[in-house]
Amino acid sequence: MLNAERLTYVYGAGTPFERRALDDVSFQARSGEIVALIGHTGSGKSTLAQHLNALLKPQSGTVYLDGRDIWEKNTRQARFQVGLVFQYPEYQLFEETVFRDIAFGVKNALRAPAREEIEDRVYSAMDFVHLDRELAEKSPFELSGGQKRRVAIAGVIAMMPRVLILDEPTAGLDPEGRREILGHIRAYRDAVGASVILISHSMEEVARLADRVVVLREGRVAMDGAPREVFGREEELRDMGLAVPVVTQVFRRLRALGVEVDDGVYQMEDALEELERVKAGRVC
Repeated sequence: MLNAERLTYVYGAGTPFERRALDDVSFQARSGEIVALIGHTGSGKSTLAQHLNALLKPQSGTVYLDGRDIWEKNTRQARFQVGLVFQYPEYQLFEETVFRDIAFGVKNALRAPAREEIEDRVYSAMDFVHLDRELAEKSPFELSGGQKRRVAIAGVIAMMPRVLILDEPTAGLDPEGRREILGHIRAYRDAVGASVILISHSMEEVARLADRVVVLREGRVAMDGAPREVFGREEELRDMGLAVPVVTQVFRRLRALGVEVDDGVYQMEDALEELERVKAGRVC
């Protein structure tokens, strides 16, 4: 569905501050797939995300949506089909009520939408992120941090993007808030078959949610594969300032101590099953 070919982007070109943020990067997100983008700070993750929804224009290379260059015709429409939720999106809330904030994007995405359609999209988006409809007429600034985050995500979901990009969507939330946000992301993917691109520094979140992991290093794609494949290259990840999930580290330590466990475990559910297997004395 979404395909970037050989993207290059340089900040401050021709100045002493020149920095190559993307260097010949190719990337693909298929329908219904959750792709995690990981990498050290400054690796190019956010720059790539802004190219994918036409906030930045490639200095070379092309971004295609359904085989069409997003800069060829209606760039504005591409931004609605590829929704981007920035890091700490609650700081971008500005309307007087929750309803109006969520409806803002819908009104811009559709031509003269009927009141009924706006209401349907707003309330459906609120249901998706488990926001009580009674909050619709409250000021978003009266809500808790987690509720504000959900309002911001609902504002993008209400536009019904076919690709949803989220930049550190759980940053600053408590464990329960993180679980809820990740659940909403998966629910949206399951309900509409959208592609989801998740930028995260949390390897636990990546392991829990992603079908595929793409690792960026200094503006280039260093790895691209299933979570098990990428997390199996722990030494290379460590060289890039990254880590595998904590549960994987624990199981590899157990293996090194002589305990016959599968050291490729990277999700808590799998870890519990593996411990039950070991306890029962079953062969791996």
